[in-house]
Amino acid sequence: MIRLSDVCRHIRSKNAGPFWITVDLFFANPDVFERWAKSPALQASELAKQFEVDASLVRIQILPELATVKFSYPRKEPQGGRVERDMHGGQQFVRILDLELTR
Repeated sequence: MIRLSDVCRHIRSKNAGPFWITVDLFFANPDVFERWAKSPALQASELAKQFEVDASLVRIQILPELATVKFSYPRKEPQGGRVERDMHGGQQFVRILDLELTR
């Protein structure tokens, strides 16, 4: 199987305000982007499972001119809350590095 980390040159996550996280998937090149950007594993329902959120709240942007997919989802707890474990949201992408892609 092909993993997300096999087809992206860079994957990052970051805050999108105190209540949201955004993940950026920078594909290796436009051809790889065309092949994998619309994989079933990168649909809202599947991403919601990975981050344990309601699928109706996952927002996806497909940016072919940048060979990038961006998606945002709500944090379980607000940034800076007493149970916060990743203040900047910079470690949230790790759980999808081994996400298996299909076409």
